[in-house]
Amino acid sequence: MGARDAALVLVITGLAHTALHVADVDAAVAWYRDVLGLVVLSPPYRMEGDAITRDMGELLPEPVVVKAAIVGVDDGTDRVIEVIEYPSMTTRAPLPPDVTRLGFTHVGLLCDDVVACRAVLETKGVKFLVEGVADVAGVRTTWFADPWHNVFILVEKVRRPDRVYYRQY
Repeated sequence: MGARDAALVLVITGLAHTALHVADVDAAVAWYRDVLGLVVLSPPYRMEGDAITRDMGELLPEPVVVKAAIVGVDDGTDRVIEVIEYPSMTTRAPLPPDVTRLGFTHVGLLCDDVVACRAVLETKGVKFLVEGVADVAGVRTTWFADPWHNVFILVEKVRRPDRVYYRQY
């Protein structure tokens, strides 16, 4: 493959979002805002009709209806969480949190002080999945689940706070 062919293949330019399926978008947005302190960047909106059917019609049974919202840190980037509900479908009970299942395992959230952040979240009733806080690979971490059993890891950059989290060691 020549340089010109390689240029045609490289089409990914960044990460846009992580989508989390929840049973109730309005409740999830309130939880992520009020408990985690995330900013509602796009309030809940409902999509139905031809456009969303063309987009997701082969993934969902008709009628295709999606209710979604965007939450995150208002830093001007595309790295956000999309919270999604499928109102025309019956939602099953969530499986218990499990990072060993194939596929999505967790969302990483940065904070400046994991110990303090965990303490605040515990006062708000957040269910932590591990005892305490760990120091590993230059970061400090602790794990929790939201009410819909989506798993999150809090990450504090310790060794080199000026670098991205995966360049701490």
